[in-house]
Amino acid sequence: MENKHIETTAIRTQAARTQYLEHSVPLYLTSSYVFEDSEDMRASFAEEKERNIYSRYSNPNTSEFIDKMVIMEQAEAGFAFASGMAAVFSSLAALLNSGDHIVACKSLFGSTHSLFSQYFPKWNISHSYFKIDELDKIENLIKPETKILFAESPTNPGVDILDLEKLCEIARKHNLILIIDNCFATPYLQNPIVFGADLVIHSATKLIDGQGRVLGGVTVGRADLIREIYLFSRNTGPSMSPFNAWILSKSLETLPVRLEKHCENALKVAEFLENNSSVTNVKYPFLKSHPQYEIAKKQMKLGGNVIAFEIKKGLDAGRKFIDAIKLCSISANLGDTRSILTHPASTTHSKLLKSDRLESGITDGLIRISVGLEHVDDIIKDLEQALTEAKY
Repeated sequence: MENKHIETTAIRTQAARTQYLEHSVPLYLTSSYVFEDSEDMRASFAEEKERNIYSRYSNPNTSEFIDKMVIMEQAEAGFAFASGMAAVFSSLAALLNSGDHIVACKSLFGSTHSLFSQYFPKWNISHSYFKIDELDKIENLIKPETKILFAESPTNPGVDILDLEKLCEIARKHNLILIIDNCFATPYLQNPIVFGADLVIHSATKLIDGQGRVLGGVTVGRADLIREIYLFSRNTGPSMSPFNAWILSKSLETLPVRLEKHCENALKVAEFLENNSSVTNVKYPFLKSHPQYEIAKKQMKLGGNVIAFEIKKGLDAGRKFIDAIKLCSISANLGDTRSILTHPASTTHSKLLKSDRLESGITDGLIRISVGLEHVDDIIKDLEQALTEAKY
């Protein structure tokens, strides 16, 4: 059946059944695979036939997960990693050489920023940043050695939106590889490849898992680029475990129905926060007050489950608000069934210079909430009492 809906694809894309005719795909907890004879082994290593050799290269469980993500993202190929940051690092490292240059949006996950600023310079790989509202200045940052244009949309933790079509136009004009981190949106809410991205990266640890159980990452996109990423990863070893792939593949079966409820709850929470006197600058993609609301509506099916908002009175009030929370979890993760709160300035982005944080939109009172699947009235009640407590 051609052109299946994403909900059907997430459920019905499966590894081939064994002779036992199982309905649910089994776990393939094996490190390696046997060959029929010497010629089979030779041909397999020569890649004259497509088959499993070693689970660092491929495994039925990881292949099933990748196949689902490739179809859902409308990509050509993909590779799965042990974590989201393994996906970011391996994808970039596979494609960059010493002397290359990256242009990226400054609003980045803290570990990605550390990768650009602390580790890539060791290999003479440089970067230049543009701000969310400076897409018209990107071309001024491009050098002859620029190879990659990198961005998150929505951004972490500020929940800003970048115009993917404009980024694609710039990338095509200058022959750059456009890489989009699509973690906050998932393939259910947004498909950057449709707008021209060459590669899409996910931390599957977040909404794709959806229950805070396992780590995982995946990169999908152009087959020629994925080939380079696969060869790099095959030799350096950041591949996903079969167990985690089995969990994540099953999680994709419920991603659409989970995301619908996450987004419904998040919009109601965002509307509550926008009308609370202790809060300012609420950012949620599907609030009309969001500065990139029209772009979000063009690119995304729904607004996602992450909200960024500012607690008045800054750093101390932000900490006091976090300490007053009773129901929601205090954690650095997101995308769980349970609502999660984070204070980036004192945690995930605390090692950045304050000036760098502010340029990325991370103010002292910024709170990031990943809205879960609890009853929305209970989530709002918890936030309301904590905001009252933080009014000192």
